[in-house]
Amino acid sequence: MGKKKKEEKWEKTNVMRILDAAKLSYEAREYPVDENDLSGSHAADLLGVPHESVYKTLVLKGEKTGYLVCCIPVDEELDLKKAAKAAGDKKVEMLAMKDLLAVTGYIRGGCSPVGMKKKFPTYIEERVSGQEKIALSAGQRGRQILVEPKEILPFLGAKRADLCSDFAEKK
Repeated sequence: MGKKKKEEKWEKTNVMRILDAAKLSYEAREYPVDENDLSGSHAADLLGVPHESVYKTLVLKGEKTGYLVCCIPVDEELDLKKAAKAAGDKKVEMLAMKDLLAVTGYIRGGCSPVGMKKKFPTYIEERVSGQEKIALSAGQRGRQILVEPKEILPFLGAKRADLCSDFAEKK
């Protein structure tokens, strides 16, 4: 009577089902959720992976272009001017937290660029090119997927761009 591996009793998230259907490879990871610390840095620590390989998903609204998605390393801060430039807009602002679920279908701490209610223009920090694998939310708090940028970027139609605030890089 062997114990079932923890992985075997996980239910696949919608993100995982979408990637399975597209025949994209990923590694699913799970970590305990701390409602008092939903930061990506905390998730990276619990997963035991380098912070620069864990990407948070941020949703913004452009003045002219509408909604857009930016994925940046968890310890970085998004530069709104750089995000606007990448999107070809004059000004962008973060989506209000109260609107996140309605716009994306995801909640804070579980927002993934994969499987949002609609397909929005997606931009990923240009330094992703130097990563063998990155971690993205699997669409639920406490769940991450490790994927290869060379596979996930074309799937998302994501464009690489300089998105991070310069002062955050100097930490």
